Amino acid sequence: MNRTELKEFLDSKVEQYNNPKFIKTDPIQIPHQFAQKEDIEIAGFLTATISWGNRKSIIKNSKYMMELLELSPYDFVMNHQETDLEKLLPFVHRTFNGEDLIQFLKSLKHIYKNHSGLESIFSKYVKKDSLQFSIHEFKKHFFEVSHLPRTQKHISDPLKNSAAKRINMYLRWMIRNDKTGVDFGIWKSLSPSLLSCPLDVHSGNVARKLGLLKRKQNDAKALMELDTSLRKLDKHDPVKYDFALFGLGVFENF
Repeated sequence: MNRTELKEFLDSKVEQYNNPKFIKTDPIQIPHQFAQKEDIEIAGFLTATISWGNRKSIIKNSKYMMELLELSPYDFVMNHQETDLEKLLPFVHRTFNGEDLIQFLKSLKHIYKNHSGLESIFSKYVKKDSLQFSIHEFKKHFFEVSHLPRTQKHISDPLKNSAAKRINMYLRWMIRNDKTGVDFGIWKSLSPSLLSCPLDVHSGNVARKLGLLKRKQNDAKALMELDTSLRKLDKHDPVKYDFALFGLGVFENF
């Protein structure tokens, strides 16, 4: 395929998968339960954090997490007492456990109280063509509070050569808004042109087969290479192609 044919093919796949039917099969359904901006942000962030492994398990455990937060994640984060946190201790999703969840809630409270919220902190450190430095700075602020060293591994750092798949997926959810009803687009201060593709096994393998990516490892260097390829297809909304790459990989075994 030449670039024109590749773009037409991928655009058709974006149209196929970037629609409300996608929500029912994806962890993005969890923040879609909420209407308030801060509830969507926190539900989305916590869900994205545990989005690795079996998708049914991710969705099931994310729903359980929201129940533990009394279906009011922002209110729980801002107003919980120490005794409220005890019921969270049994939570576990793979290597993310109840102690990690409690730490995340304390860090989120710190972000909202001292840094004006999640959107504000990502906006503050934005570079002209990428949000990867913002992710690095966000992680530093997130762990400014006293914390368990083990919990740091649950937020990736692009400056340490991580593709940061889960947090890039979260940023897609918050920033993209193409009126299809899947992504939220509630962070108006940031442009979709800054987003990076959530690079995982599925999207990486499909990208390599289509000639969008040569590097074999799914790391920060591969992400930069893939971003460059996708920006050539659509510089304003490059990460819409995540739907195409993911759909081809997961649903079509491309």
